[in-house]
Amino acid sequence: MTVSQAVASPSRAGLVQLLRRDLAVTLGTLLALLAWDASGADLAAARLFGNAKGFAWRDSFWTSTLLHDGGRIAAWVLLALLVAAALRAGAGTATQPGRATRWRWIAVILAGVIAVPALKRLSLTSCPWELAEFGGVAHYVSHWARGLGDGGAGHCFPSGHAVAAFAFLGLYFQWRDLNPRRARAWLLGVLATGLAFGGAQLVRGAHFPSHTLWTAWLCWVLCATAAAVFEARQSRPS
Repeated sequence: MTVSQAVASPSRAGLVQLLRRDLAVTLGTLLALLAWDASGADLAAARLFGNAKGFAWRDSFWTSTLLHDGGRIAAWVLLALLVAAALRAGAGTATQPGRATRWRWIAVILAGVIAVPALKRLSLTSCPWELAEFGGVAHYVSHWARGLGDGGAGHCFPSGHAVAAFAFLGLYFQWRDLNPRRARAWLLGVLATGLAFGGAQLVRGAHFPSHTLWTAWLCWVLCATAAAVFEARQSRPS
């Protein structure tokens, strides 16, 4: 372990505290998500923006072009900037992540970008705009009804678009031991962007709120697990 790593790495007590906090967030948000699913609020939310004629905002410039297509492009641009920063980085310091750390978190981000769409491809849940209530042909079936199709195309749960924001939750974990203020800024920025992407998909009829929220939770779990592994390795004496 280098001197800079020793300075940046949390103590064993600090590591345990971080792990407990991450676990509390993980379990607390899981319970909230399960309560949301049980409430049936997904359909109620979709009905605010859609009717038998469909969703008026489905092809809007603001939701379809700017927040959907533009959001995807912005995510790849940000990822390219992170790669460029990793290529320029040197050894880590007490306030800056080193090259190896940056590459590890880029790998975690890419894992989220790959994993969530992969889960989506396995899902039989269709998008809201495919439901008969909103002018389609499918009928509503909970995404917890494993193996039960709804008569639509499926492949709509969880939200693949929201991962373009929530995958970058890894940047919060990358910075939280080095620069807590920057870490909080990344956390708030990523959450706000992800919710904006999810909101756009909701008003378009492309996703229910739960689709976005489960994507956020899955990305959090992936990043928190990676952080636990990385920080446990750094806390070991060399």
